[in-house]
Amino acid sequence: MRKRTVRNGMRLILAALIMIVLASFFNVPLSEIISLSSGAENRIYRIGLFWAAAIGGYGVVVTVFGFVLSPHKNDARIRLMPVFIGMSALIFIFFYLFSSSINAPARDEQRRVRPGETITI
Repeated sequence: MRKRTVRNGMRLILAALIMIVLASFFNVPLSEIISLSSGAENRIYRIGLFWAAAIGGYGVVVTVFGFVLSPHKNDARIRLMPVFIGMSALIFIFFYLFSSSINAPARDEQRRVRPGETITI
């Protein structure tokens, strides 16, 4: 196992996880900061997921090649655990944000009409 190659592949997978979390859960605040339209917001979401899939797929291929290749002398000093812990933390954050977004109201339904208020159509 070539640890340096495995670590580089895991770093690419980590970058893909970061992009998935940003594109899935934080595309609305990013578009509001830049003041984009809803169409541009959807485009950010699609482009973010596309590049996350591309980078993650490449990371998986690099990681598999790292497992297959023969080790180098310098690979004894390479540590894989910090990257693995980072990936585990991001997967936990993703599922936490996913489970909390199920119970959260939609963006349009956040402010409810109180008794006595009128709606202008």
